[in-house]
Amino acid sequence: MRERNRLEAAIKSVDAIQSELNDAVDLIEMGEAEGDQAIVAESEASLRELSTRADRARVQALLSGEADANDCYVEIHAGAGGTEAQDWASILLRMYSRWAEQHGHKVEWMEESPGEEAGIKSSTFKVGGNDAYGWLKTESGVHRLVRISPFDSNARRHTSFASVWVYPVVDDNIEVKIEDKDCRIDTYRASGAGGQHVNKTDSAIRITHIPTGIVVSCQTDRSQHRNRAMAWDMLRARLYENELRIREEAADALNATKSDIGWGHQIRSYVLQPYQMVKDLRTGVETSNTQGVLDGDLDDFMAAALAAKIEGTSAPSAGADLD
Repeated sequence: MRERNRLEAAIKSVDAIQSELNDAVDLIEMGEAEGDQAIVAESEASLRELSTRADRARVQALLSGEADANDCYVEIHAGAGGTEAQDWASILLRMYSRWAEQHGHKVEWMEESPGEEAGIKSSTFKVGGNDAYGWLKTESGVHRLVRISPFDSNARRHTSFASVWVYPVVDDNIEVKIEDKDCRIDTYRASGAGGQHVNKTDSAIRITHIPTGIVVSCQTDRSQHRNRAMAWDMLRARLYENELRIREEAADALNATKSDIGWGHQIRSYVLQPYQMVKDLRTGVETSNTQGVLDGDLDDFMAAALAAKIEGTSAPSAGADLD
């Protein structure tokens, strides 16, 4: 049923683009015949907007991966930079939440570790919606921020790093076998603002998969039983994504950017000082609208990265520097 709905939506999208294209062309011909430049200008603007939609639909048609249509988990971890990096991680959390909301996706918080002074050390959330993993998978990697620090009394420029890792929610069509003996399960008290229940019972769950070292945590629910079930789902998803990554690395080593959360490994730089620029170091796509990007305007970056990955186009080195 989900596959049928996805195909119906794709067909409707193409039909709508074709219909609007025909209407715009007819209006331009009518405007030129009657000498009405206002209609011509309005129709040409419609064509430009239609071109953007068509480009997005073209890229979306390339989402043919085994799990591209699935929901996904997004993990954000603060890297080098202390409080600065933890604040940067919280900004990224807001950015991806805004992107998901703008596309009608549902965001479900799974786990969060707050920073000592500001921001977060790490956070995991689930994004539910059509092709959520297909689009967001291009965001995996290290993100670099350059700005005047709001935490520095001398107003000096700081560089911070945070990592983003995206992995698909594994549905019943994908089988992942996990041996109980390979896992260690720990319970702990959930972190949060307080209340009658939070921090009083060991309801949060952490599962460590010993052979791979993968660790997942869930504290979204007051019930330890439900947190445990969600943690197992997250572990299955992580192991599945890990297998996909191993296959990719064996083919072309595209995930070499995952080595460290620091210098030389970033996929995108966000420079707020001394100039305004966001640049993807894999595709060369850039914009000076930094606030728009931080508010969730990521489609151009995602589309370019997705097209480059699928079509095998060359990209600049991830070690490039904007300064």
